[in-house]
Amino acid sequence: MDVARALIRWYDANGRDLPWRRTRDPYAIWVAEVMLQQTRVAAVVPYWERFLARFPTVEALAVAREDDVLHVWAGLGYYRRARNLHAGAREIVARGAWPRTRAELAELPGVGPYTSASVAAIAFGERVLAVDGNVRRVARRFFGTTDEPAATAAAARWVPARRAGEFQQALFDLGATTCTPRAPRCGACPLARACAGRVRPAAFDPAPRKRPVRCVRVCALLERQGEKVRLERRAHGLLGGTWTLPFVEGEKRDLARAYGATPGRRVARYDHVFTHKRWIVHVYEGTSARGEWHDPSTVAVATAFTKALSDARGSAKKPRTMTSSI
Repeated sequence: MDVARALIRWYDANGRDLPWRRTRDPYAIWVAEVMLQQTRVAAVVPYWERFLARFPTVEALAVAREDDVLHVWAGLGYYRRARNLHAGAREIVARGAWPRTRAELAELPGVGPYTSASVAAIAFGERVLAVDGNVRRVARRFFGTTDEPAATAAAARWVPARRAGEFQQALFDLGATTCTPRAPRCGACPLARACAGRVRPAAFDPAPRKRPVRCVRVCALLERQGEKVRLERRAHGLLGGTWTLPFVEGEKRDLARAYGATPGRRVARYDHVFTHKRWIVHVYEGTSARGEWHDPSTVAVATAFTKALSDARGSAKKPRTMTSSI
């Protein structure tokens, strides 16, 4: 079976219409691929459009202030991706030319094997395979094996000399829309007649691994001055590069001790779920000698605290759960 031909024909008829697929601009494609790391496609689209409207070229991104970049990125999570994009843009401009191969792209900050291969194939037509969860699943099932490295190595030989980028996106779409983790639509798959796993596709999927979610109590201070709020810039860790309310992981007394403050009434209470832990957030009125005054709408406030700023306009409300990467 000519897998490449079958997949590209299927993609031409069934591929998802995504805005970054309407361009060959490597910058626009690179931004999309970075945003798509650990984020659903539907969530990425408005962020990509907003980011490109604010920073339409790699040169515009290179000369931007980091705070402006993080502010436009705010809400998408995993802010290190934004900082790496910013650093990468500066490096590209300093070089005076775009890196065009997987090897050259992998030299940019934060660009690993997946992103370098994806951009090289889609933007420059290099005959390489970018391997994500969708590609791994398609390869395992097609070859009827749980040996994932062997399956993806064999799938890499499918990549055609022409239309390598379309082939890559066809594989992404096949895994996302047809060869799905649950209830795969084998009857609609262009590779079905040659697929070794068609009868029992789940037999070649690894057992799901559940990471325990750790619950952590967080106490934060809210101090207002008109439209401004006292915020702290986090330099490192989970919230690195973002602005937060003064907070501690601990009890109200720990907050008072850390900031020399006397927390007042509680003005917000909610849950916020990260990938690996759940924050039970309690927000108190109070004062702190630390931090800077900012209008929250002008800086990149970590998503974990945007709910606090909203709820704090009134009394503590019914707890809500938010899921986010940051």
